[in-house]
Amino acid sequence: MSRIPKQLTFGVIIGNRGFFPSYLVAQAHEQAEALFNKLGINTVMLNDGETHLGGVETRQDAKVCAGLFRQYRDEIHGIVVLLPNFGDEKAVAEAIRLSGLNVPVLIQAEEDNLDKMGLATRRDSFCGKISLCNNLRQYNIPFTLTTQHVCALSGEVFEQDLQRFAQICRVVKSMQGVRIGAIGARPASFNTVRYSEKLLEKMGVAVETLDLSEIFTRIKHISDGDLRVQEKRGILIENADASGIPADKLTQMAKLFVVISEWVVANDIDTTAIQCWTSLQENLGINVCSIMSVMSGQLMPSACEVDVMGALSMYALASASLNPASIADWNNNFGDDRNKCVLFHCGNFASSSLESPSMGTADIIGTTVGKENTCGAVHGRLKSGPLTYFRLSSDDFTGEVKAYVGEGQSVDDALDTVGCRAVIEVPHLENLLAWICNNGFEHHVAMNHSATGAVLQEAFSKYLGVSCYLHR
Repeated sequence: MSRIPKQLTFGVIIGNRGFFPSYLVAQAHEQAEALFNKLGINTVMLNDGETHLGGVETRQDAKVCAGLFRQYRDEIHGIVVLLPNFGDEKAVAEAIRLSGLNVPVLIQAEEDNLDKMGLATRRDSFCGKISLCNNLRQYNIPFTLTTQHVCALSGEVFEQDLQRFAQICRVVKSMQGVRIGAIGARPASFNTVRYSEKLLEKMGVAVETLDLSEIFTRIKHISDGDLRVQEKRGILIENADASGIPADKLTQMAKLFVVISEWVVANDIDTTAIQCWTSLQENLGINVCSIMSVMSGQLMPSACEVDVMGALSMYALASASLNPASIADWNNNFGDDRNKCVLFHCGNFASSSLESPSMGTADIIGTTVGKENTCGAVHGRLKSGPLTYFRLSSDDFTGEVKAYVGEGQSVDDALDTVGCRAVIEVPHLENLLAWICNNGFEHHVAMNHSATGAVLQEAFSKYLGVSCYLHR
């Protein structure tokens, strides 16, 4: 089961400053409860029995708020600061620092109305937000801004900002303590998928390895009639039309699926990278693509060719939108259109992202190992719609993990080919491809149906310490 959090909890701080109208704090408290309930987000928030109107204005208020947050530290995914008036920037910053939480922070400031600029109704949140951000910068607390400098707490703009912030928090939380399963050895001719395990460890990401020989041994001890095999066989058939696949090949795939799944569960694996050719074809007579497709669809992404950084990229991308991510090659130009190209892989895409997915053979690999030994590849065209692409890479020369991200469209232009394929349109694609080449990125890219480029860029650059280029 995927460990990407579906239910989020935010710590909420409502700032206050005594010589501004305090009733605005109570009003903000009420509006916040309504908004978070509407979006299905849990909150940890002071009430008027703990501080004046449930706001944070003094050092003592900050300590009370921090203590409350510490009680729920394992549940809180992010902090939202609301400024219904100018607020006390020092008290709010102290509350966050004293809580000890290392989570994303969103700053919202309420807008003034021109007909309410008198002493009894004016807010001055416009100015207070700048002061608070200055303090947070001094305290080395990273934060996220709303689209507009000031916006209505009950308005559509802030609701969209809050949903985007929730995606950022989900990415940050998902990337903490990720465990990647590297199954098999890197293809000998693919230096492109080399990676630094130590740089990943520095990020808090662990890599667990499994040799294919162990898998082959375990498969030999599983009978065709094993209930686990029948269950996995059913899942594979539901994933894509398998009417053209021989029964013995489906059974062999199901056995492989059983072994991989049990190893994943036993080792708390979140995402996998698998040696998908040519040992599996030569030893088992099948492709692992359909199994990878199923796992990716379950938000436990699986990358080809032991592309560990690709698997991590898929996991981050899936966590942002809760949509399955797939991995593909930047593969072909699309005629003379320099803003379009073809993404392709043998057959591993999440089936829910495809038009009419079917299970077949991997004809390209089949030219060397025999087509009959490649049953299990998924064939299908990526559905049209918004698309986000993302790639993490470890750079041993700089000792850093780096990334790029961007958005485009999957389009339905005619394309006559096999496997998992897509025609995508990306603004200024030539510039992106030049950037990829000049900066030494791999030919693999993770992608899914979403519009989360800015979310991933903010999450990685601001909160996860990874330099991330956002292509526009």
